[in-house]
Amino acid sequence: MSISHRKVTRSRLALPNTSNAVLGLLAFGSELSGYEMRRWALNLRFFYWSPAQSQIYAELRRLEGLGYVTSREVEQEGRPDKRLYRITEQGLDAFRHWLNEAPLEPPVLKHSVALRLFFGSHARPNRLIELMAEHVEAMRHILGELSEVRLGLADNPQFRYPALVAEWGQAYFAAEAESAARIVDRLKSEVSESAEREQP
Repeated sequence: MSISHRKVTRSRLALPNTSNAVLGLLAFGSELSGYEMRRWALNLRFFYWSPAQSQIYAELRRLEGLGYVTSREVEQEGRPDKRLYRITEQGLDAFRHWLNEAPLEPPVLKHSVALRLFFGSHARPNRLIELMAEHVEAMRHILGELSEVRLGLADNPQFRYPALVAEWGQAYFAAEAESAARIVDRLKSEVSESAEREQP
């Protein structure tokens, strides 16, 4: 194996997941602006990625410097010019290498509601109930949004895998809402039992 090939392999593996997400959006085959990528990314916010617009442009600059994307400026009548990005063959190769060869990273649960519940002994009991109930409603709201996402992906063979992820997401958030609702019931029961014990 040549030295140059080893360097390419290391650079592929060193790309952060955010870069791979940008490459993946472009791998669908369309030229996209940074703004259009941000709109696409809104559909990924349920599972992994919710970048700021500035983060998308930073990743695009990184990838263009690596030769993984190219860009061109397009004039728009009555509006500022926009820059469109397209994935290169080298970028597609790097993306597929990550998708097929990179080691699987176990998901890390960063759950602010679970963290607050963990320290619940310092909270007002009724406040914990309110927090968990709010969380249940938030999960149900996300389920509604995912239903709309699935409808938008339906009957389009190009998006069959994103549709599968949306289906997976619905099952995930439905289970989250159900388990959080059980916690609400447990907390209500504990508060009620505590109040009965304190009665003279």
